[in-house]
Amino acid sequence: MSGPLLNWIKEIRERYAHPGKLAKKGVLGMNRRNISYISRYNPRHLYPLVDDKLQTKQMVLEAGVTAPDLIGVIREQHEVKDLATLINGVHGFCIKPAHGSGGKGIMVITRSDEDGFHKTNGQIANLSDLERHVSNILAGLFSLGGKADVAIIESLIEFDDCFTGYTYEGVPDTRVIVFKGFPVMAMMRLSTSDSNGKANLHQGAVGVGLDIGDGTALRAVQFDQPVLLHPDTGTNLYTLKVPHWEELLMLAASCYEMSGLGYLGTDIVLDRQKGPMLLELNARPGLSIQVANGEGLVPRLRQIEALGNKHKMSVAQRVAYAREHFSRKG
Repeated sequence: MSGPLLNWIKEIRERYAHPGKLAKKGVLGMNRRNISYISRYNPRHLYPLVDDKLQTKQMVLEAGVTAPDLIGVIREQHEVKDLATLINGVHGFCIKPAHGSGGKGIMVITRSDEDGFHKTNGQIANLSDLERHVSNILAGLFSLGGKADVAIIESLIEFDDCFTGYTYEGVPDTRVIVFKGFPVMAMMRLSTSDSNGKANLHQGAVGVGLDIGDGTALRAVQFDQPVLLHPDTGTNLYTLKVPHWEELLMLAASCYEMSGLGYLGTDIVLDRQKGPMLLELNARPGLSIQVANGEGLVPRLRQIEALGNKHKMSVAQRVAYAREHFSRKG
């Protein structure tokens, strides 16, 4: 189990002074997640579709799902020289490894001018810096196991102004756990100076649990401790409300049919022009979403399992069911 989850379990045990209360809280642990949900509902032959970001991108584009545009792909070292042509005239873009994890190896360029390429942290890179970064990606510097990788260049996400003050430098994203096509739990991940602009909770990003019913904030944590204000901007995190909420949940729920995975995490961003956009899929989503929500996943997963396969629901019906039955404000 992750550090935040272990600390939360310890907090619950201390609060209730009885281990049985932990089970009543419905906390999903790593072993149970792996055996009862990932192994059971995620066919292994489908893993490459989400473990390889390039395959994910191709699947998403073929399905017509809204996602950042693919500018280009660099597979071999001799192709690194083509980078300048690929990004020529592009206002902003993102370079990422196909097999990276935890935000490693992602370089975001917000704009370019005569001074160079401007990164989210204010630093300016030149073309040689970008080519060196792509070469490092191909060499496997950021991939799992250090295996040779592929560099993907995507269009820049223009995150919605409604999140100004809720995040530091990076683009905020919404993680939704989808089980058998039902969105069962959600949180927003907000970057901080501690996380170096990355939306990774283990590196210090803020996790805000979201009510499935309306996308409003329920609880906020950083380094597994409850927080009220964003550590860098001072914005009250409990005033957060994600717009286009139904559309966002519809996008997340539709990933069930698209990917064939029964238990998955969907990472969705809100673009200023295009609205909700699918960023990534994860066949082994982490468990810290329970910490952000202050609630366990097990009761919701069991409720969906109890429905069986008798009633075939559309995406809209599954979203409506989740909003009605899993809202904390009902």
